[in-house]
Amino acid sequence: MTESLRRTTGPMDVSPEQRMPEWDGDHFRDLSTDGEPGIDPAELADDDLIREMHSLHRTRLDTLRHASDSALANHLRRTAELETEYLARHPGREIDPARLRDE
Repeated sequence: MTESLRRTTGPMDVSPEQRMPEWDGDHFRDLSTDGEPGIDPAELADDDLIREMHSLHRTRLDTLRHASDSALANHLRRTAELETEYLARHPGREIDPARLRDE
């Protein structure tokens, strides 16, 4: 954590996870019954799933920096849903050797 965040007082003393009840640490709560937007990722064709993930990743920084807490929580939830579906469909995805680190 940076010094500037450590010295902050008031509402910023809590983590984003604490400010966003929809987000629970490393897990996301299923909000589909609460009217949150988005088609079930399992129902998306592969091309649509990739398109949706591209859209989320393209808007990630702007959402993180400027969106409301609820919009950020929705972004986190939807990203987790789509990426989880992608990994379920492609468990043996191709790994680029240039992306590996020496251990």
